[in-house]
Amino acid sequence: MPLSVSPAQPRNERQLVFTSSQAARYVGVSLATVRRWTDAGHIDCYRTPGGQRRFSRAQLDEFIASMQRTGTTGDAPAGAHHDARVA
Repeated sequence: MPLSVSPAQPRNERQLVFTSSQAARYVGVSLATVRRWTDAGHIDCYRTPGGQRRFSRAQLDEFIASMQRTGTTGDAPAGAHHDARVA
């Protein structure tokens, strides 16, 4: 008999590792913006053996918090097209 588990939280609240596309949706910006911010060192990530970016939820939450501490549009990293979403 399969065990059925009801999620207590929305998926992105449980998710610990994000792809670039998922990170972009989580932060509320385009994929291209996440790539630029990562390349510029504004968002930390790690690379898989195949070279794909992976982001921890903690890294993304810290980035969102830092954006809230420093302000939004005026202080956004270079290349930003959107503000980070409010968590």
